[in-house]
Amino acid sequence: MARSGKKIGIGILVIGALILVAVLYGINGKTDAQEKTPDADSPQAASQQQAVPVATIDIALKKIEETKTLPGRVSAFRQSQIRPQVEGIITKRLFEEGAQVEKGQQLYQIDDARYKAALASAEADLKSAQASIRSVKSRNERYRQLVEIQAVSQQEYDDIRAEYAQAEAAIAVAQAAVDVAKVNLGYTKVYAPISGDIGRSLVTEGSLVTANQTDPLAVITQLDPVYVDMQQSGTDGAKLKTRWAGQSNIPVELMIGDNNEITYPHKGELKFSEVTVDEGTGSITLRAVVPNPDDVLMPGLFVRSVVYLGENEGLLVPQRAAIRGADGGLSVWTVEEGDIAKPRPIQISNAYKDNWIVTEGLNEGDRVIVEGYQKVSDGAKVSPSPWKDETVSGAAQETSALNEQPKETGLQEGAAE
Repeated sequence: MARSGKKIGIGILVIGALILVAVLYGINGKTDAQEKTPDADSPQAASQQQAVPVATIDIALKKIEETKTLPGRVSAFRQSQIRPQVEGIITKRLFEEGAQVEKGQQLYQIDDARYKAALASAEADLKSAQASIRSVKSRNERYRQLVEIQAVSQQEYDDIRAEYAQAEAAIAVAQAAVDVAKVNLGYTKVYAPISGDIGRSLVTEGSLVTANQTDPLAVITQLDPVYVDMQQSGTDGAKLKTRWAGQSNIPVELMIGDNNEITYPHKGELKFSEVTVDEGTGSITLRAVVPNPDDVLMPGLFVRSVVYLGENEGLLVPQRAAIRGADGGLSVWTVEEGDIAKPRPIQISNAYKDNWIVTEGLNEGDRVIVEGYQKVSDGAKVSPSPWKDETVSGAAQETSALNEQPKETGLQEGAAE
């Protein structure tokens, strides 16, 4: 009994010692941890913050082919409304609707019977006047000789001279009547004044037409080339004129389709700029001439026009790197010295492909965060790495695949043959 009590006492002492050791160890461990944990606001704590991984791009001056995109509308290079010059019945239509016609080609025939009769009558009057003047002319010659020897009075000679002048005038009038009759007879044949595509005929054989009618017989439109009229605000138009001053050739490219997704294969050239600003709209009209050999561009078609203003140097920043604020302004995140992220507002002039052209806010050599800026804050530590443009790399891979494709295709074609 005494031994068991002694063993219990020894066990209690051992347990108490172990508890004491554990308590002392906990106090010392806590003290050491407190000593090793730095203050959250200390530089040591800032250095131990985990850096945010970001992708950056170095800003550099690059050559930029400046462009201006404007809405445009196609209009005909030439358009002629075919109208009759004389009154009469249409007896023939001599063209196919929708066909190509040439300048000078006969299109209609108007009944010419009465115009032939009018010409014959005028020619007869001319012959009569010419016959009458012969006798008057001989009398005038005799009286001139007689007045010299005073065989006739001066008054008689003056009367015969006046009669001769009237006979000459009668011939001139008769000749003019013949010319008019010939012109009217010629107008019974209606010719094409220009070359181009002719539309539907608005009259048929048997229709009565007049010289003063409001409706044309048909319309001819020249579609190669065509005009593209573009609207631009007066202020921007003045800037554009300054920009292209001295340039002799300003290319214009067209985008067509429902969503302007198709690039028109033929480039045009800017030819004309309106000299006044429309007071109602505050805009001016720019006009380009564009080849249209396949008649793809039709008058009235809306297009998107890209005006090429030439090459220039500028700072480019990817549009995906820019953040638009509530006031409409743009800003980017830059990596400053010590890999610290800082926001910076920027000013832009225009868009170039998938980039903004920066005019203020960035300098050559600045590092701009393109990816990962959503996770950073002002003064945050970042871990920058070069940004890779997936669009460019994807295009390179596609080009590489296309370059390899002809070899394989050629083998297949050879095997097929």
